[in-house]
Amino acid sequence: MSSVPNTVSLSTACGPILGLEAESCRAFLGVPYARAERFRYASPVTRWDGTLDATRFGPACPQNRAWHEHLEHPTRRFYKHEYREGLVFRYDEDCLNLNIYTPRDAKDCPVILFFHGGGFDSGINSESPFDGAALAERGIVTVFANYRVGALGYLTHQQIRRETGRDGNFGLDDQLCAVRWVKAHIGDFGGDGEKLTLMGQSAGAISVQYLCLDPKNAGLFRRAVMLSGAGLFPRFSLPRQAEDTHAYWEQYMALAGCRTLDELRQAPLDALFDAVEAIKAQRKDSIYHTMPVVDGVLLPRPIDEAIRSPLPLDYWVSCTNNDMYAPIMGWIGARFARQVGGFLCCFDLDSPGDQNAAFHSADLRYIFGTLDRGWRPYDARDREASRQLLDYLANFARRGDPNGPGLPRWGKVGKAYPAKALRLCERGSFMAPLNYGKLTRNMLTKGDPKG
Repeated sequence: MSSVPNTVSLSTACGPILGLEAESCRAFLGVPYARAERFRYASPVTRWDGTLDATRFGPACPQNRAWHEHLEHPTRRFYKHEYREGLVFRYDEDCLNLNIYTPRDAKDCPVILFFHGGGFDSGINSESPFDGAALAERGIVTVFANYRVGALGYLTHQQIRRETGRDGNFGLDDQLCAVRWVKAHIGDFGGDGEKLTLMGQSAGAISVQYLCLDPKNAGLFRRAVMLSGAGLFPRFSLPRQAEDTHAYWEQYMALAGCRTLDELRQAPLDALFDAVEAIKAQRKDSIYHTMPVVDGVLLPRPIDEAIRSPLPLDYWVSCTNNDMYAPIMGWIGARFARQVGGFLCCFDLDSPGDQNAAFHSADLRYIFGTLDRGWRPYDARDREASRQLLDYLANFARRGDPNGPGLPRWGKVGKAYPAKALRLCERGSFMAPLNYGKLTRNMLTKGDPKG
């Protein structure tokens, strides 16, 4: 919110709430949508005691970078400088909360629910790109969700299966809880739960796709926006069967000094994150275990089977020109967009200030209208691209079609190869074939971002 806000009170089904109000936007921060004990599934919040103070951000899920940040690694330093520099975050296991931004006089507005990225291992809903004020000016309610990540979000264990008939996927289950809470309660904030768009970037986009592959979720939401995370990743990085990850987590528990899951549930957080460090030092496959698993419930079958029949929704799929594994990201995203008849976007506008081009997640500041919060010397072309993306997104949330007055025409993906995408670049915004050659060159010449 750009101007100095006042406070505003609101009556909701969960109880009274105090938020912030600026000239054209209201914000309700840190709103709890569920509660969960460690390594247990969440229960939705239906009531809070007294008036909820929603005037500051809620805590984030404890994550390894808060204990062992590794700033000597260039990518870690790069993204801290990009999105977290100067910000102070609170961490607490009671972290399932939402930041809700609404037009000042919101009534029956379309709703976007956003899930942050971070490799399923990190991420916070209050990092500097995430603000809904610019979308509120366009009549959209925007919600940013925190969910459990890392070991707290994706540990598996046979005891969990015995207790619940489920296994792992706490973070993915949190996201589904958030979807259900928003659908049920966003009307109290001026949103229309029947006009719900799920949106995510990177791991958040992959999460959105997983939610789109379960027939049980039909009717919960209408549209899906996936930034740098749609499609089918190479087989080695697909979710594994839950039971195939038990040995990894048994080794992790031993490194934490715990013989049983009950002991791990009571262990101090320091022990949990020291064990993360220890197992990463011993094994090179931690990233493939700290992610969703095929559990028979949230992911009822292997993803390479489920992806053949996604929910019939409106889809927007994006990649950047120097994305993570850029040509693969572009190819799998285009293939998925073609399969679902969606809108494909290539963000091909190099970020000013260094030589990292349009790096993985570079589009976030543009699509939420928060260029002024970054250190980069953005210019008139950057601001116009941001304006266009905001308008496209508002239109898409409103009716499933991003097109509208004052915008270059964006057509759906056809059957031709290479797929045509909306390309946003220095020369303007227009439809063009996805340039796999450039994506490959960027990946080979620029590599990981360097700070």
